[in-house]
Amino acid sequence: MRDLKQAKALVMMAHKDFKALKGMMNAELFEGEIFGFHAQQAIEKCLKAWLALLGKEYPLTHDISLLLGLLEHDSQHVQPFWDLVDYNVFAVRFRYESLDTYDEPLDRQAAVKAIQELILRVERLFLEEQEEGKDNNA
Repeated sequence: MRDLKQAKALVMMAHKDFKALKGMMNAELFEGEIFGFHAQQAIEKCLKAWLALLGKEYPLTHDISLLLGLLEHDSQHVQPFWDLVDYNVFAVRFRYESLDTYDEPLDRQAAVKAIQELILRVERLFLEEQEEGKDNNA
């Protein structure tokens, strides 16, 4: 059964992390670990919302690749979002280690753009589900 209530709650929480990301574009003011953590959280919550919209139970995990794999296994078009797996390291590792050990600086603009696309994708699915529900109730 599709869990629209849970999906909506997750998308709302993803929006909060996304809003924080947009406010953290200045690398001089906000460390990469903090930006990366909120990016990872927004991605994770969106993917779990997507699974809830499909009526799938999602695991209690921070692993973006696992969540994308579950969606892909359900024939969902997630290919544009596989690069977001790079943010897995921010779920735990870079909450306790310095980003100085990370190879490349974060491309914050690219991250914001990709996460915005993911949020919009999930919101479109949510709207489609709501419209379908209205049609079934009519």
